[in-house]
Amino acid sequence: MVADPSPTTWSDRFEQGLHPAIERFNASIGFDIALLQEDLDGSVAHARMLGRCGVISEPEAERLIEGLEAIRSEAAAGRFTPGLEAEDVHFAVERRLIELLGPLGKKLHTGRSRNDQVGTDLRLWLRRRIDAIDAALVRFERALLVRAEAHPDTLIPGYTHLQRAQPVCLAHHLLAYVEMAERDRQRLADVRRRVNICPLGAAALAGTPVPIDRRQTAAELGFEAIYANSLDAVSDRDFAVETMAALSLVMAHLSRLAEEVILWASEEFGFVGLTDRCATGSSLMPQKKNPDVPELVRGKSGRVFGHLMGLLTMIKGLPLAYNKDFQEDKEALFDGVRTCLDCLEAMAVLFEEGLDFRPARLEAAVAADYSNATDVADYLVARGVPFREAYQLVGGLVKACLLEQRLLADLPLERWQQLHPAFEADIHAAIAPRQVVAARRSEGGTGFERVAEQLALARQRLDRTP
Repeated sequence: MVADPSPTTWSDRFEQGLHPAIERFNASIGFDIALLQEDLDGSVAHARMLGRCGVISEPEAERLIEGLEAIRSEAAAGRFTPGLEAEDVHFAVERRLIELLGPLGKKLHTGRSRNDQVGTDLRLWLRRRIDAIDAALVRFERALLVRAEAHPDTLIPGYTHLQRAQPVCLAHHLLAYVEMAERDRQRLADVRRRVNICPLGAAALAGTPVPIDRRQTAAELGFEAIYANSLDAVSDRDFAVETMAALSLVMAHLSRLAEEVILWASEEFGFVGLTDRCATGSSLMPQKKNPDVPELVRGKSGRVFGHLMGLLTMIKGLPLAYNKDFQEDKEALFDGVRTCLDCLEAMAVLFEEGLDFRPARLEAAVAADYSNATDVADYLVARGVPFREAYQLVGGLVKACLLEQRLLADLPLERWQQLHPAFEADIHAAIAPRQVVAARRSEGGTGFERVAEQLALARQRLDRTP
């Protein structure tokens, strides 16, 4: 097949246009059109800087800005729809500007390259999305906190290795995920600082002899700093990897909670019921109510993890400076951000109106196991028995109770005193589930007083958040 000889966007160095298949393969306009508003923002700032620096006249700069704003209006009205021939959003804007302004439109690209331009656009786009994810995390935290505040003294089995371990306060359990979300917010805030560094003016890789003012455009676009090294400016994608790593942790936390909700909603656990607002049925089995929301969140976590691995693989062997491989960063970021936002919203809605906790079932669960065994050992320790000795005694007692199919709470006082003379009549009260939880008063523990403190602190923190 002969290549299409249609005019090319490149210089006269090229005599023929791209082969149609290569044109399709090479083009990014199908997805980087998402950066249109950021491309226009960056171009407006660049045009204004060129005018102020005397590279072009002030009236020329104003006309360029007017042309760029006209393109923005066309896009808002659905009249700016570039095709494959534009290759990418940057050429699409420049072509339309030349159509609108004639030769003047050709001056906009003075002192910059698509290499620093796309880096700037992507950072502007990502900065806004990080802010959106932060807001979504706050909503998710608030949904968890409202649920926790509704259950300050409800008990739930606590697990290690998915085996009953010790009873805890349900509010304490939910607050653990609030803490995870807070760390997610802190990580994203830290990443945002590195996203918020401007590469514009680094040009293709070596800077430019044009007398531009990089700090002026950076300040106008809200960047905190500029890249100190032009090579690094156009080849850095650490910020993309860091963002996806932070989003992967957000998704890991959501997936952990999703897994718990799936278990809690099963007949075997029965700790929560699913409302009709956030559950689906079966096409065959009329009795089914399925936890689709947490299942989808659990599944989508792998999608975001995959984007992280894809970005790391993309950059691992690239020599300085810009390489076309970097075109692969956008779809990963676009999809990863969208997926994370969707999952945060879905989980927030699930906890706002999709679950009914069942306190009576939870109370029965913590009363029907041996999760108070540690408290028997603690009882002996408080009376001078070395912990390891107490541990062995209680282990033997649990073994015997399992054979007898009796709970520790069912043993008479005589049996306790046969085990060790330190046991007194208060042993039954000491190992009651509510007392077991209340006794854990160490800072950060599940004791009701401590949980009340944690709830108050979480509420204060969120109330201070815009």
